[in-house]
Amino acid sequence: MLLEYFQMIDRVETADAEAGLLTAHSTVPMQSPVFDGHFPGYPLVPGVLLIETMAQASGLLVLAKTGFSAMPFLMSVDGAKLRSFVEPGAELSIEARLEHDGSGFAVTKARIEVSGRKVADAQLKLKTVSFDQVPLGPAVLARAEEIGLQAALAAAQGA
Repeated sequence: MLLEYFQMIDRVETADAEAGLLTAHSTVPMQSPVFDGHFPGYPLVPGVLLIETMAQASGLLVLAKTGFSAMPFLMSVDGAKLRSFVEPGAELSIEARLEHDGSGFAVTKARIEVSGRKVADAQLKLKTVSFDQVPLGPAVLARAEEIGLQAALAAAQGA
């Protein structure tokens, strides 16, 4: 996890586009400039970055569901709950489940656990925009490959 670069997902563990489920993992870094101000002497991951982590997992799921044809953009966050503090060094387990997909939007339910304990959850709505309308395709595909999304999809199809 590189907080200052908004790279929140270290690796995709499982991805099943047909079932609409993705799991991922991240390790909160021990050091980050983010912690210099949040909070001095008592570093905690900002809640907005936990929401961003769930949004990125949801976006990866939507990428997989659309066959990498559309870029998902976060549009709304509903019912978000931040249930516990997350400190440097925490091992995050992230899950995103597709609730709805169609008419240019996707809705997911996502959650983050640390040591089996839920620390955050939310319902997220994402707008999907065809990659021929936004110049992000190559960068998004490279990042998806880097964190193992395609490998996880291939594993799910072979199972």
